[in-house]
Amino acid sequence: MPAHDDRTSPPLDDDVIAFAGRVFRAARGGALDQIAPLLEAGLPPNLSNDKGDSLLMLAAYHGHPPLVRLLLEAGADPQRANDRGQIPITAAAFKGAGEVIDALLAAGAAVDAAGPDGRTALITAAMFDRTEIVTQLLRQGADPERRDANGMSAKDAARAMGAERTAAQLEALDATPAR
Repeated sequence: MPAHDDRTSPPLDDDVIAFAGRVFRAARGGALDQIAPLLEAGLPPNLSNDKGDSLLMLAAYHGHPPLVRLLLEAGADPQRANDRGQIPITAAAFKGAGEVIDALLAAGAAVDAAGPDGRTALITAAMFDRTEIVTQLLRQGADPERRDANGMSAKDAARAMGAERTAAQLEALDATPAR
């Protein structure tokens, strides 16, 4: 006889699975009108799918600032990582969603937060040549010298990815005299 209980949660029925699918599609689509009443009725703001993507992660990745703000107001965790270690602010940086980044930072997301790979929003934005996002994050205090798990800074990552505009943008910081 086992020393502990190996049972898992009971299987979900088809209606529950279909409902969850609709909720996650609504988050991807930014359907504020569908998510708001569900949150008011008790839907957990940190509800996550089978990949660990929270409603907030999906709304951030797909660039829906009003839904991001609603979820944050309802208590969604701006630092919650998915199963791949990705966090909402880096997802928003990848997609170039500046307004989402502003909402996350206003709700307490750390500008230099990173998953296990150490890749911050600034490193991600630099890699994908998102100059506006790089400027935004630097203004919010992102550290251009911060390194990921491979020892690469935002400038290094930009160069490695051939992101010439952000590489030049970050190199210009080196040429700026300290104040």
